[in-house]
Amino acid sequence: MHKSKPKLIIQGGNPLRGEIHISGAKNAALPVICATLLTRDTLKVNNVPRLMDITTMLILLEQTGVNIHSENQSEVLLSAENLTNLTAPYEMVKTMRAAILLLGPLLARAGEANISLPGGCAIGMRPVDQHIKGLEAMGAEISIQHGYIHAVAKKLHGARIIMDLVTVTGTENLMMAATLAQGTTIIENAAREPEVIDLANCLIAMGAKIKGAGSDIITVEGVPALRGTEYTVMPDRIETGTFLAAACATTGDIFLKETDARLLDAVLDKLTESGAKIKTGNNWIQLKMTKRPKSITLRTAPYPAFPTDMQAQFMSLNCIADGTAVITETIFENRLMHVQELKRMNADIKVEGHTAIIRGIPQLDGANVMATDLRASASLVIAGLVAQGETVIDRIYHLDRGYESIEDKLLQLGAKIERVGQADIPN
Repeated sequence: MHKSKPKLIIQGGNPLRGEIHISGAKNAALPVICATLLTRDTLKVNNVPRLMDITTMLILLEQTGVNIHSENQSEVLLSAENLTNLTAPYEMVKTMRAAILLLGPLLARAGEANISLPGGCAIGMRPVDQHIKGLEAMGAEISIQHGYIHAVAKKLHGARIIMDLVTVTGTENLMMAATLAQGTTIIENAAREPEVIDLANCLIAMGAKIKGAGSDIITVEGVPALRGTEYTVMPDRIETGTFLAAACATTGDIFLKETDARLLDAVLDKLTESGAKIKTGNNWIQLKMTKRPKSITLRTAPYPAFPTDMQAQFMSLNCIADGTAVITETIFENRLMHVQELKRMNADIKVEGHTAIIRGIPQLDGANVMATDLRASASLVIAGLVAQGETVIDRIYHLDRGYESIEDKLLQLGAKIERVGQADIPN
């Protein structure tokens, strides 16, 4: 029996008002739950968002022999006492690039790993050669056969690794591997993202010796074994930014709980530039918008600069802003695919190479559009919220990879939005 695929239907024109809580960060939770592979003890992880990528990762870990017990929606207990299978198969990896995060910890703890080369993302080439180069420097023998990375190392040893380009998952993989290596590992040109710091904090709580996380040089002194711990995942800065951009675009007034303004300096600066009044506290952010936003020119770059994961949402904001904006994407080569869909809603956007020039117009038109990737789908939701009439967004499985209950949270804020149809159910 087949049912119609899920879609979101949005009636635009309602300002977002009210308060919601922000979920745990997917991109921090994924490496943190992989850290369980580094110890025989139990790891308890709190504030885990319920998302497709998390579910896939838990199934993948279970397949390697990890015992998983979920106490409630957001708490997961993981025990990797006995690792029985050191392969991450293509069927599982193809939907989620983050599966590469099993490579470092499996190799460090079990001396071997077979990981399918990742698929799972349309936004551009994200090669894994930096992961491989770093692990080889630590003494691993790595070959690629039949689409799998096959890695073997009796015992990893410390090394000085200079990353050719900044990679978040590469930094995380090498940091995890280095915790159990013999001697000291220095990772230069390391990613500085808050999610890297979050993983480092979790590993330190497990007994790892790590210095410099959050800077571009991370030093890891290997230890013989790590222990279990309880760890709470950081709030999702991209979910936070997405709701703030949506409130700004709809001239709303929202209060976000259980989030951290310090993770979003570049985004908050740009929202302020557009005319938003922002107040922040220890674990909350309030944004109030009283008039049409001013257009905002920006350029994406690695943290702490403006995040590529917020570029599409700001594109939608600029579509209805006062003035002309230039957005330059420097991280991923295919990250402007939402432009064609926004143009279906009457947006005035010209693309030249990696740059989009957006001339703000007073009103977008509702239309049928299609999500091409995770953040593009968020940009279409924002566009739908500000458009005149009805917007239907297809292929929203992308959205479900990165936003926990997005339509429920939007409904709480007064949006007119509903999910229709169900996923295909095989015969």
